[in-house]
Amino acid sequence: MRSPRRCSRNGCPRQAVATLTYVYNESTAVVGPLAAFAEPHTYDLCEPHARSLTAPRGWDVVRHEGEFEPPPPTTDDLVALAGAVREAARPVAPRPPEDDHGPATTTPPTGRRGHLRVIPPTH
Repeated sequence: MRSPRRCSRNGCPRQAVATLTYVYNESTAVVGPLAAFAEPHTYDLCEPHARSLTAPRGWDVVRHEGEFEPPPPTTDDLVALAGAVREAARPVAPRPPEDDHGPATTTPPTGRRGHLRVIPPTH
């Protein structure tokens, strides 16, 4: 399940409700409602930081005039949670029985853990 986006300011634990974007060619900082997706060159801000933002000298600040509200929960969160529960509940495939009189196959078995694979040495 996806956690809510947090304020980009260092040390701020609050939930983001606004997005800051710089328009460099117009020397403008734009603070608007929280964008649907986090973009590489934008900053998510909590309400106190969005309201108190100042720009460098010579720059303009364009600020959203309405209320900043946290985004509503999306169905993606519920779908992701349901998928994780289904994956965890999926039964594990049974292993083939080993014969007491010798190995079941001619090739040695390989072990797998995540993205790593253990291959036994050949004799």
